[in-house]
Amino acid sequence: MERTGALALVGGTIYASPADEPIRDGVVLIRDGKITAAGKRSELRVPPDAEALDCSGCTITAGFWNSHVHFFERKWADAGSIPAPELAHQLKEMLTRYGFTSVFDLSSPWENTRKLRERIESGEVPGPRIRSTGEGLVSPGALPSDQVTGMMGVMKTPLPEVADPVQAVAAAKKLLDDGVDGIKLFVKAGPSHAAFSAETIRAVAEEAHRSGKPVFVHPTTGDDVLNAVANGADIIAHTTPHSGPRDQAVSSELRERRTALTPTLTLWKYFMRHDRLSSQENITYIAIEQLRSVRFFSEPTSARWVTIRRKSTR
Repeated sequence: MERTGALALVGGTIYASPADEPIRDGVVLIRDGKITAAGKRSELRVPPDAEALDCSGCTITAGFWNSHVHFFERKWADAGSIPAPELAHQLKEMLTRYGFTSVFDLSSPWENTRKLRERIESGEVPGPRIRSTGEGLVSPGALPSDQVTGMMGVMKTPLPEVADPVQAVAAAKKLLDDGVDGIKLFVKAGPSHAAFSAETIRAVAEEAHRSGKPVFVHPTTGDDVLNAVANGADIIAHTTPHSGPRDQAVSSELRERRTALTPTLTLWKYFMRHDRLSSQENITYIAIEQLRSVRFFSEPTSARWVTIRRKSTR
């Protein structure tokens, strides 16, 4: 059940934004579950009807982003008709109880995800701000069988299969016209599938950037990462630990072009949960080393993303 009434978090150090100085000895005012104000205790009056919670010595942060989620599990099917209490519980269990207040969905049935977002934005159900790429683009024959997706608990979702730059741009343009917030390319859906050509990635990136939208890429190998980064991708959706230690050329390219990386470190341990402990630890170690090899930029890694979003009409 959501809290009602007024609540004041008093005395903590507040990090309202990564770009701003922290507010020390601050106050956060919350009414009916929503933040109404934040500032220094010396400048912000606590309402007399508010329950005050002493947060001295504690840190209060702004909500977290999760930049790689999917709303393609069967539990999200027909999102427009799921009873509000059930839908709210699912969103809480997956996201908000961990502090995620904004998410980027990287491939799901767009019309269904749009309905989910509309119910949140209308205030009907509490949930995070949702941005979405809609259906990700794949190469012909890359889609798993219905049996495999069924075992994975995933809705049957026809993804756009594109074979060349012309088809890829047409698919991307349709998604953008339908209102998505970015484009997702499964540059290589798996080891046995052909990767998208440099020309295809470049054409899609140019189309997305014309609309001020970012391009996310799902890679399988370090070569996939190089191909994507060199041709305009903005965000690499995960590390590639199964391809072995990161080549320094890949790390250098990521740094040079200021391409963002979503490491998804927990994902690999989950996928490896049926394997021996030593195998799980090895994959996790390689993923961490790949992330470490990129290092952090002197400017925030989100700088390019911010630039792109400023061009958007949303």
